Amino acid sequence: MPKLMLKFEAAFIREIKLDKPAFSMGRKPDNDIVLDNAAVSGHHCKMYESGGTWFVEDLNSTNGTFVNGKKTLKSGLKPGDIITLVKYSLVFTEDSAPAAAVKAEQTLPPQRGKPPQGALEVLENPADARKDFELTALSTYIGKSAQAAIPYKAGGLFGGGPELAVVITLRPEGYYLNPIKEGYSKYNGNALNEKVMLKDDDVIEVGATRFRFFIKK
Repeated sequence: MPKLMLKFEAAFIREIKLDKPAFSMGRKPDNDIVLDNAAVSGHHCKMYESGGTWFVEDLNSTNGTFVNGKKTLKSGLKPGDIITLVKYSLVFTEDSAPAAAVKAEQTLPPQRGKPPQGALEVLENPADARKDFELTALSTYIGKSAQAAIPYKAGGLFGGGPELAVVITLRPEGYYLNPIKEGYSKYNGNALNEKVMLKDDDVIEVGATRFRFFIKK
């Protein structure tokens, strides 16, 4: 039976069996899965089964629904996919491999030999005292919320900016930079509106903070 492994930030909360054809998620108590956080919309998204495939569909939420770090309106799911709603993560899995799915966000995929180790160097305007960040997770968020592993300094007069700006995902072929707030960040000086594959010495700008991506030798 398909399941969801519900986590709040890094803390595992509970397992949810998908034992009926549709589920609603949101802040209001009439949802099947209630996520009690002010940033979650009252009726945020829904999940349903159709033709043997489970789908997640955003319900015009304020802060969006994300699958594997990419904002989506509707997406089919496969085991190991991670649905993110603000600070909540829901890992879609089957009975065959629940333990692996729960750890999917922090665990590197099995690879032959030593995988390349990516990292970010802060070039300008760090948000804290750290100057280097190793990219060891499958999904590494840059943002201002507690879910983000890498903070940035917001620019502008009032210091605004998205709670989660971009996510760097690790795949067998390399690292990808994915916009969460499209157009807010820059990649090599250009507005970031779609996923790009990162290369040595690429420059990422998030708010006022500039990073350099590199592969550790």
